[in-house]
Amino acid sequence: MWLSDFRIVLADRLIPHGALRIEDGLIAEISETPVAEADIVGNGLILLPGMIDMHGDMIEREIEPRPGVRMPMEMGLRDLDRKLANSGITTAYAAVSFSPGSTYGHMRSYDFTSEMIRAIRAHKANLLIDHRVHARFEVTFPAALSVVKELIAEGSVDLISLCDHTPGQGQYRDMPLQAANLAKSKGITLEQAQANLEQRIRDRKETAGDLTATLRTMAQYCALHGVPLASHDDDTVEKVAQMQELGASISEFPVTLDAAREAKARGMVNAMGAPNALRGTSYSGNLSAREAHAAGLLDLLAADYHPSAMLPAVLVLAQTDPDGLPGAARLATRNPARALGLEDRGEIAVGLRADLIVADSSGVGHIRATFCNGVMVYSDGSVAPGNPVRHHDVIRMS
Repeated sequence: MWLSDFRIVLADRLIPHGALRIEDGLIAEISETPVAEADIVGNGLILLPGMIDMHGDMIEREIEPRPGVRMPMEMGLRDLDRKLANSGITTAYAAVSFSPGSTYGHMRSYDFTSEMIRAIRAHKANLLIDHRVHARFEVTFPAALSVVKELIAEGSVDLISLCDHTPGQGQYRDMPLQAANLAKSKGITLEQAQANLEQRIRDRKETAGDLTATLRTMAQYCALHGVPLASHDDDTVEKVAQMQELGASISEFPVTLDAAREAKARGMVNAMGAPNALRGTSYSGNLSAREAHAAGLLDLLAADYHPSAMLPAVLVLAQTDPDGLPGAARLATRNPARALGLEDRGEIAVGLRADLIVADSSGVGHIRATFCNGVMVYSDGSVAPGNPVRHHDVIRMS
Protein backbone atom coordinates (compact mmCIF):
# COMPACT_ATOMS: atom_id res chain seq x y z
CA MET A 1 0.00 0.00 0.00
CA TRP A 2 1.34 3.44 -0.96
CA LEU A 3 0.58 6.59 1.07
CA SER A 4 1.57 9.60 -1.01
CA ASP A 5 1.88 13.38 -0.78
CA PHE A 6 2.29 13.59 2.99
CA ARG A 7 4.54 15.72 5.15
CA ILE A 8 6.48 12.76 6.51
CA VAL A 9 8.02 13.33 9.94
CA LEU A 10 11.28 11.41 10.16
CA ALA A 11 13.31 11.26 13.36
CA ASP A 12 15.61 14.10 12.28
CA ARG A 13 13.84 15.97 9.48
CA LEU A 14 10.62 16.46 7.57
CA ILE A 15 9.94 15.38 3.97
CA PRO A 16 7.58 18.08 2.61
CA HIS A 17 5.87 15.95 -0.06
CA GLY A 18 6.87 12.33 0.43
CA ALA A 19 5.42 8.88 0.03
CA LEU A 20 5.63 5.66 2.01
CA ARG A 21 4.91 2.03 1.16
CA ILE A 22 3.58 -0.51 3.65
CA GLU A 23 4.13 -4.22 3.10
CA ASP A 24 3.45 -7.10 5.53
CA GLY A 25 2.93 -4.69 8.40
CA LEU A 26 6.29 -2.98 7.92
CA ILE A 27 7.54 0.21 6.32
CA ALA A 28 8.97 -1.12 3.07
CA GLU A 29 9.97 2.03 1.20
CA ILE A 30 10.13 5.81 1.65
CA SER A 31 10.13 8.24 -1.27
CA GLU A 32 11.19 11.88 -1.15
CA THR A 33 8.55 12.70 -3.78
CA PRO A 34 4.90 11.68 -4.35
CA VAL A 35 4.22 8.52 -6.36
CA ALA A 36 1.79 8.38 -9.28
CA GLU A 37 -0.38 5.44 -8.24
CA ALA A 38 -1.03 5.74 -4.52
CA ASP A 39 -3.69 4.00 -2.44
CA ILE A 40 -4.06 7.02 -0.15
CA VAL A 41 -3.24 10.59 -1.16
CA GLY A 42 -2.65 12.93 1.77
CA ASN A 43 -2.62 16.31 0.01
CA GLY A 44 -0.07 17.59 2.51
CA LEU A 45 -1.37 16.07 5.74
CA ILE A 46 1.20 15.07 8.37
CA LEU A 47 2.39 11.47 8.59
CA LEU A 48 3.92 10.70 12.00
CA PRO A 49 5.11 7.56 13.76
CA GLY A 50 2.50 6.03 16.04
CA MET A 51 2.82 7.41 19.56
CA ILE A 52 4.05 5.30 22.47
CA ASP A 53 2.50 6.00 25.86
CA MET A 54 4.51 4.64 28.78
CA HIS A 55 2.02 5.74 31.45
CA GLY A 56 -1.75 5.81 31.00
CA ASP A 57 -4.05 6.04 34.04
CA MET A 58 -7.25 5.24 32.15
CA ILE A 59 -8.14 1.57 32.50
CA GLU A 60 -9.68 1.88 35.97
CA ARG A 61 -12.08 4.60 34.82
CA GLU A 62 -13.21 2.47 31.87
CA ILE A 63 -13.92 -0.52 34.10
CA GLU A 64 -15.60 1.60 36.80
CA PRO A 65 -16.96 4.77 35.14
CA ARG A 66 -18.70 5.77 38.38
CA PRO A 67 -17.74 4.81 41.96
CA GLY A 68 -19.09 1.34 42.65
CA VAL A 69 -20.43 0.85 39.10
CA ARG A 70 -18.36 -2.04 37.74
CA MET A 71 -18.42 -2.92 34.04
CA PRO A 72 -17.13 -6.14 32.44
CA MET A 73 -13.35 -5.95 32.18
CA GLU A 74 -13.37 -7.03 28.53
CA MET A 75 -15.67 -4.10 27.69
CA GLY A 76 -13.46 -1.65 29.57
CA LEU A 77 -10.40 -2.82 27.65
CA ARG A 78 -12.27 -2.58 24.34
CA ASP A 79 -13.44 0.96 25.03
CA LEU A 80 -10.00 2.13 26.15
CA ASP A 81 -8.44 0.47 23.10
CA ARG A 82 -10.67 2.50 20.78
CA LYS A 83 -9.96 5.76 22.58
CA LEU A 84 -6.23 5.18 22.34
CA ALA A 85 -6.39 4.35 18.62
CA ASN A 86 -8.46 7.50 18.04
CA SER A 87 -5.79 9.50 19.88
CA GLY A 88 -2.94 8.21 17.69
CA ILE A 89 -1.43 5.95 20.37
CA THR A 90 -0.29 2.65 18.89
CA THR A 91 1.62 1.25 21.89
CA ALA A 92 0.11 1.80 25.33
CA TYR A 93 1.38 0.87 28.78
CA ALA A 94 -1.57 0.66 31.17
CA ALA A 95 -0.37 2.07 34.49
CA VAL A 96 -1.99 -0.05 37.19
CA SER A 97 -1.34 0.11 40.92
CA PHE A 98 -1.06 -2.08 43.99
CA SER A 99 -2.10 0.34 46.73
CA PRO A 100 -5.24 -0.78 48.57
CA GLY A 101 -4.94 2.11 51.02
CA SER A 102 -5.21 4.79 48.33
CA THR A 103 -8.24 6.83 47.30
CA TYR A 104 -8.99 4.19 44.64
CA GLY A 105 -8.05 1.33 46.94
CA HIS A 106 -11.04 -0.84 46.01
CA MET A 107 -9.68 -0.83 42.41
CA ARG A 108 -6.07 -1.32 43.47
CA SER A 109 -6.20 -4.40 45.65
CA TYR A 110 -3.66 -7.12 44.94
CA ASP A 111 -6.32 -9.45 43.51
CA PHE A 112 -8.14 -6.92 41.33
CA THR A 113 -4.99 -5.35 39.89
CA SER A 114 -3.58 -8.79 39.13
CA GLU A 115 -6.86 -9.63 37.37
CA MET A 116 -6.60 -6.47 35.25
CA ILE A 117 -2.99 -7.21 34.29
CA ARG A 118 -3.80 -10.76 33.25
CA ALA A 119 -6.87 -9.58 31.32
CA ILE A 120 -4.72 -7.19 29.28
CA ARG A 121 -2.40 -10.04 28.39
CA ALA A 122 -5.28 -12.40 27.57
CA HIS A 123 -7.16 -9.97 25.31
CA LYS A 124 -4.32 -8.07 23.63
CA ALA A 125 -4.37 -10.20 20.46
CA ASN A 126 -7.97 -9.09 19.81
CA LEU A 127 -7.38 -5.37 20.41
CA LEU A 128 -6.60 -2.69 17.85
CA ILE A 129 -3.28 -1.47 19.24
CA ASP A 130 -0.38 -2.98 21.17
CA HIS A 131 -1.22 -3.02 24.89
CA ARG A 132 1.40 -3.52 27.60
CA VAL A 133 1.49 -3.28 31.39
CA HIS A 134 3.18 -0.68 33.57
CA ALA A 135 2.92 -1.88 37.16
CA ARG A 136 3.23 0.92 39.69
CA PHE A 137 4.82 -0.54 42.80
CA GLU A 138 3.88 1.51 45.84
CA VAL A 139 6.85 1.16 48.19
CA THR A 140 4.65 1.72 51.25
CA PHE A 141 2.79 -1.53 50.44
CA PRO A 142 5.63 -4.07 50.49
CA ALA A 143 3.11 -6.91 50.79
CA ALA A 144 2.60 -6.53 47.03
CA LEU A 145 6.20 -7.63 46.36
CA SER A 146 5.38 -11.32 46.03
CA VAL A 147 2.40 -10.56 43.76
CA VAL A 148 4.43 -8.34 41.45
CA LYS A 149 7.30 -10.83 41.30
CA GLU A 150 4.87 -13.55 40.24
CA LEU A 151 3.44 -11.34 37.46
CA ILE A 152 6.92 -10.40 36.23
CA ALA A 153 8.00 -14.05 36.17
CA GLU A 154 5.01 -15.05 34.04
CA GLY A 155 5.73 -12.26 31.54
CA SER A 156 2.66 -10.16 32.33
CA VAL A 157 4.51 -6.95 33.29
CA ASP A 158 6.53 -4.82 30.85
CA LEU A 159 7.57 -1.87 33.04
CA ILE A 160 7.84 -1.22 36.79
CA SER A 161 7.83 2.16 38.47
CA LEU A 162 8.75 2.72 42.11
CA CYS A 163 6.21 5.04 43.69
CA ASP A 164 6.04 6.67 47.10
CA HIS A 165 2.92 8.73 47.73
CA THR A 166 3.72 9.46 51.35
CA PRO A 167 2.49 12.98 52.22
CA GLY A 168 5.04 15.77 52.53
CA GLN A 169 7.34 14.68 49.67
CA GLY A 170 7.29 13.81 45.99
CA GLN A 171 4.11 14.88 44.27
CA TYR A 172 2.52 15.74 47.61
CA ARG A 173 4.98 18.22 49.06
CA ASP A 174 2.17 20.76 49.59
CA MET A 175 0.58 19.31 52.72
CA PRO A 176 -2.23 21.92 53.09
CA LEU A 177 -3.29 21.34 49.48
CA GLN A 178 -3.26 17.56 49.90
CA ALA A 179 -5.26 17.80 53.13
CA ALA A 180 -7.87 19.95 51.41
CA ASN A 181 -8.12 17.54 48.47
CA LEU A 182 -8.36 14.52 50.78
CA ALA A 183 -11.09 16.15 52.87
CA LYS A 184 -13.08 16.88 49.72
CA SER A 185 -12.66 13.43 48.16
CA LYS A 186 -13.38 11.50 51.39
CA GLY A 187 -16.10 13.80 52.72
CA ILE A 188 -14.25 14.33 56.01
CA THR A 189 -13.20 17.41 57.94
CA LEU A 190 -9.94 19.19 57.26
CA GLU A 191 -8.74 18.22 60.75
CA GLN A 192 -9.47 14.55 60.07
CA ALA A 193 -7.64 14.77 56.75
CA GLN A 194 -4.59 16.33 58.40
CA ALA A 195 -4.56 13.63 61.06
CA ASN A 196 -4.74 10.97 58.35
CA LEU A 197 -1.74 12.42 56.52
CA GLU A 198 0.29 12.76 59.71
CA GLN A 199 -0.35 9.10 60.55
CA ARG A 200 0.80 8.03 57.09
CA ILE A 201 4.05 9.97 57.58
CA ARG A 202 4.63 8.24 60.93
CA ASP A 203 3.96 4.84 59.37
CA ARG A 204 6.43 5.57 56.59
CA LYS A 205 9.20 6.52 59.03
CA GLU A 206 8.67 3.38 61.11
CA THR A 207 9.15 1.09 58.11
CA ALA A 208 11.94 2.98 56.35
CA GLY A 209 14.50 0.22 56.81
CA ASP A 210 12.18 -2.49 55.51
CA LEU A 211 11.28 -0.33 52.50
CA THR A 212 14.92 0.02 51.46
CA ALA A 213 15.27 -3.76 51.43
CA THR A 214 12.03 -4.07 49.45
CA LEU A 215 13.26 -1.56 46.85
CA ARG A 216 16.51 -3.47 46.38
CA THR A 217 14.66 -6.76 45.96
CA MET A 218 12.29 -5.31 43.36
CA ALA A 219 15.13 -3.67 41.43
CA GLN A 220 17.15 -6.89 41.38
CA TYR A 221 14.14 -8.88 40.17
CA CYS A 222 13.47 -6.40 37.34
CA ALA A 223 17.11 -6.60 36.26
CA LEU A 224 16.96 -10.41 36.31
CA HIS A 225 13.94 -10.47 33.98
CA GLY A 226 14.90 -7.53 31.76
CA VAL A 227 12.01 -5.32 32.86
CA PRO A 228 12.75 -1.57 32.64
CA LEU A 229 12.60 0.29 35.95
CA ALA A 230 11.36 3.85 36.48
CA SER A 231 11.27 6.13 39.50
CA HIS A 232 8.20 8.24 40.15
CA ASP A 233 7.77 11.84 41.37
CA ASP A 234 11.45 12.49 42.08
CA ASP A 235 11.64 15.73 44.07
CA THR A 236 15.26 15.89 45.27
CA VAL A 237 18.69 15.13 43.86
CA GLU A 238 19.14 12.62 46.70
CA LYS A 239 16.08 10.64 45.66
CA VAL A 240 17.20 10.67 42.02
CA ALA A 241 20.59 9.33 43.08
CA GLN A 242 19.00 6.56 45.12
CA MET A 243 16.70 5.51 42.29
CA GLN A 244 19.45 5.58 39.66
CA GLU A 245 21.72 3.52 41.88
CA LEU A 246 18.94 0.96 42.22
CA GLY A 247 18.80 0.68 38.43
CA ALA A 248 16.03 3.09 37.40
CA SER A 249 16.64 4.45 33.90
CA ILE A 250 13.54 6.69 33.70
CA SER A 251 12.58 9.56 36.01
CA GLU A 252 8.82 9.70 35.66
CA PHE A 253 7.16 13.06 36.40
CA PRO A 254 10.09 14.79 38.18
CA VAL A 255 8.65 17.30 40.61
CA THR A 256 11.44 19.90 40.51
CA LEU A 257 13.87 21.28 37.96
CA ASP A 258 16.79 20.25 40.19
CA ALA A 259 15.58 16.64 40.19
CA ALA A 260 15.16 16.66 36.40
CA ARG A 261 18.68 18.08 35.97
CA GLU A 262 20.15 15.42 38.25
CA ALA A 263 18.34 12.65 36.38
CA LYS A 264 19.67 13.93 33.06
CA ALA A 265 23.20 14.22 34.46
CA ARG A 266 23.00 10.60 35.62
CA GLY A 267 21.95 9.33 32.19
CA MET A 268 18.28 8.85 33.04
CA VAL A 269 15.48 10.10 30.80
CA ASN A 270 12.78 12.45 32.09
CA ALA A 271 9.14 11.63 31.33
CA MET A 272 6.36 14.17 31.88
CA GLY A 273 2.66 14.38 31.16
CA ALA A 274 1.19 15.54 27.86
CA PRO A 275 -1.66 17.35 29.69
CA ASN A 276 0.97 19.30 31.65
CA ALA A 277 2.79 20.23 28.43
CA LEU A 278 -0.43 21.20 26.65
CA ARG A 279 -1.74 23.37 29.49
CA GLY A 280 1.67 24.77 30.35
CA THR A 281 1.35 23.92 34.01
CA SER A 282 1.10 20.99 36.41
CA TYR A 283 -2.34 20.61 37.99
CA SER A 284 -0.65 19.90 41.33
CA GLY A 285 1.68 22.90 41.17
CA ASN A 286 4.83 20.93 40.37
CA LEU A 287 7.34 21.32 37.53
CA SER A 288 5.92 22.51 34.22
CA ALA A 289 6.69 20.22 31.27
CA ARG A 290 7.19 23.31 29.12
CA GLU A 291 9.78 24.64 31.58
CA ALA A 292 11.57 21.27 31.49
CA HIS A 293 11.43 21.30 27.68
CA ALA A 294 12.84 24.83 27.48
CA ALA A 295 15.71 23.73 29.72
CA GLY A 296 16.48 20.75 27.47
CA LEU A 297 15.43 18.28 30.17
CA LEU A 298 12.25 16.77 28.72
CA ASP A 299 12.78 13.41 26.99
CA LEU A 300 9.40 11.66 26.95
CA LEU A 301 5.73 12.59 26.88
CA ALA A 302 3.18 10.31 28.54
CA ALA A 303 -0.60 10.50 28.21
CA ASP A 304 -0.92 10.29 32.01
CA TYR A 305 -4.70 10.61 32.42
CA HIS A 306 -5.73 12.10 29.04
CA PRO A 307 -4.60 10.34 25.83
CA SER A 308 -6.11 12.88 23.42
CA ALA A 309 -3.65 15.46 24.81
CA MET A 310 -0.69 13.71 23.18
CA LEU A 311 -0.87 15.15 19.65
CA PRO A 312 -1.84 18.67 20.80
CA ALA A 313 1.10 18.63 23.26
CA VAL A 314 3.50 17.61 20.48
CA LEU A 315 2.22 20.45 18.28
CA VAL A 316 2.56 22.99 21.10
CA LEU A 317 6.13 21.93 21.90
CA ALA A 318 7.02 21.91 18.19
CA GLN A 319 6.66 25.69 18.19
CA THR A 320 9.68 26.05 20.50
CA ASP A 321 11.62 22.83 19.97
CA PRO A 322 15.07 23.43 18.41
CA ASP A 323 14.27 20.71 15.86
CA GLY A 324 10.69 21.78 15.23
CA LEU A 325 8.06 19.12 14.66
CA PRO A 326 10.54 16.23 14.28
CA GLY A 327 12.08 17.12 17.65
CA ALA A 328 8.74 17.39 19.44
CA ALA A 329 7.47 14.19 17.82
CA ARG A 330 10.49 12.26 19.14
CA LEU A 331 9.19 12.89 22.67
CA ALA A 332 6.20 10.65 21.97
CA THR A 333 7.74 8.21 19.50
CA ARG A 334 11.45 7.39 19.17
CA ASN A 335 12.50 8.44 22.67
CA PRO A 336 10.01 6.24 24.56
CA ALA A 337 10.72 3.37 22.16
CA ARG A 338 14.41 3.52 23.00
CA ALA A 339 13.83 4.01 26.73
CA LEU A 340 11.56 0.97 26.84
CA GLY A 341 13.67 -1.28 24.63
CA LEU A 342 11.22 -1.34 21.70
CA GLU A 343 13.64 -1.56 18.80
CA ASP A 344 11.03 -2.40 16.15
CA ARG A 345 9.08 0.90 16.31
CA GLY A 346 9.17 4.58 17.22
CA GLU A 347 10.16 6.21 13.96
CA ILE A 348 9.44 6.18 10.25
CA ALA A 349 12.25 4.08 8.84
CA VAL A 350 12.43 1.16 6.44
CA GLY A 351 12.09 -2.19 8.20
CA LEU A 352 10.25 -0.90 11.27
CA ARG A 353 6.63 -1.57 12.16
CA ALA A 354 4.15 0.49 10.16
CA ASP A 355 2.71 2.18 13.25
CA LEU A 356 1.63 5.51 11.76
CA ILE A 357 -0.62 8.50 12.32
CA VAL A 358 -2.25 10.70 9.72
CA ALA A 359 -2.89 14.09 11.29
CA ASP A 360 -3.43 17.74 10.61
CA SER A 361 -2.39 20.64 12.78
CA SER A 362 -5.46 22.83 12.48
CA GLY A 363 -6.69 24.11 15.84
CA VAL A 364 -5.42 21.80 18.57
CA GLY A 365 -4.56 19.11 16.01
CA HIS A 366 -6.64 16.21 14.75
CA ILE A 367 -5.94 12.52 14.22
CA ARG A 368 -7.36 11.57 10.82
CA ALA A 369 -6.23 7.93 10.79
CA THR A 370 -4.13 5.49 12.78
CA PHE A 371 -2.25 2.47 11.46
CA CYS A 372 -0.96 -0.23 13.80
CA ASN A 373 1.36 -2.86 12.34
CA GLY A 374 0.25 -1.76 8.86
CA VAL A 375 -3.49 -2.06 9.54
CA MET A 376 -5.72 1.02 9.60
CA VAL A 377 -7.31 0.74 13.05
CA TYR A 378 -8.97 4.15 13.05
CA SER A 379 -10.18 6.66 10.48
CA ASP A 380 -12.43 9.67 10.89
CA GLY A 381 -13.77 8.91 7.41
CA SER A 382 -11.56 11.35 5.55
CA VAL A 383 -8.72 8.87 5.05
CA ALA A 384 -9.43 5.78 3.00
CA PRO A 385 -7.98 4.09 -0.08
CA GLY A 386 -9.03 5.92 -3.22
CA ASN A 387 -10.38 8.87 -1.24
CA PRO A 388 -8.29 12.05 -1.74
CA VAL A 389 -8.00 13.73 1.64
CA ARG A 390 -9.53 17.17 2.10
CA HIS A 391 -8.56 19.19 5.12
CA HIS A 392 -8.01 22.71 6.46
CA ASP A 393 -4.45 22.67 7.74
CA VAL A 394 -3.96 26.22 8.99
CA ILE A 395 -0.76 25.83 11.05
CA ARG A 396 2.41 24.79 9.22
CA MET A 397 5.36 23.56 11.26
CA SER A 398 8.81 22.60 10.08
